[in-house]
Amino acid sequence: MKRFSVSPPVAALILAIVLFLLSGFLPNSYGSNVDIAIAQATNIVRLAVFLGVIAAGQTLVIISGSEGIDLSAGSVVTLTAILTYVYVSGENDRVLIALLISLGVGAVIGMLNGIGVTFLKVSPFVMTLGMSGVVTGAIIVVNHGTVSGRIAPIMTRLIARPVSPSIPIPGAVVIWLIFGVLMWLLLERTAFGKNLFAIGVNRVTAKLSGVNVTWTNLATYSLAGALAGFGGFLLVGNTGVVHIQLGQPFLFPSIAAVAVGGTLLSGGKGSYWGTMAGAIVLTLITSLLTTMQMPDSVRRMVLGGTLLILISIYGRQRSLRL
Repeated sequence: MKRFSVSPPVAALILAIVLFLLSGFLPNSYGSNVDIAIAQATNIVRLAVFLGVIAAGQTLVIISGSEGIDLSAGSVVTLTAILTYVYVSGENDRVLIALLISLGVGAVIGMLNGIGVTFLKVSPFVMTLGMSGVVTGAIIVVNHGTVSGRIAPIMTRLIARPVSPSIPIPGAVVIWLIFGVLMWLLLERTAFGKNLFAIGVNRVTAKLSGVNVTWTNLATYSLAGALAGFGGFLLVGNTGVVHIQLGQPFLFPSIAAVAVGGTLLSGGKGSYWGTMAGAIVLTLITSLLTTMQMPDSVRRMVLGGTLLILISIYGRQRSLRL
């Protein structure tokens, strides 16, 4: 008999649904309670958008293998959010340029990470952690701890508010769905995606097969930085405020979302759909613990425990490669 198995993305979605049902959101799913449940579920997904976008870059670097990880993502989110906040200053006509600045700054920081990892042979953990400190220090030096500005009305309308009065879906959710399709196309329908999975499985074999490992690695870290910058742009558009620690709470969950979604931590296998499912699971768990008024220490313990349990269920340790 074939052993019954469920793919990690599907398992993550099933877990999210089970948690939603057990949470008491649907005690009596009749009448107006259905509308309440739908509204609560929509809010969960809306909150998961920003974690999901930030985790997109982590998905790429982890798939690339060789212990790939990006610990500078939180700092990049904070920096690009501040740059957007300051540059836009409430002007709608500056939003597009602010988006390009966020993507560009994130890409430059990511490229520096890629250069350190690829050419200087610095461990991704050490390189990105050091870059995180550099970026955080630069933020403090440039802004002297104070930031003045405000987001543009069009950002609030497109990101934080519903699409229309008749369609009560936040614009951020629609953006995330489009973003998810683009990520799927990138990973599954482009030469870059195929090369990324190849170097994640075995870099020597990929190089012998004609893959430009150096360019792929640089492009991966650059794109990861750009996606973190996009996450910062979306985040400030939703919150309307910035502070020095804005992006740091997303760092560990962004890595956990990738793992919960089924991407092998050793690289070479994974999907962004899984990361999206993982982001929803972690956001739902966090929301439940917050509703129960659990302290931050307990929330961290539960998230860490959930990550360990799901990794054990997926059997990743048996799949690790040299």
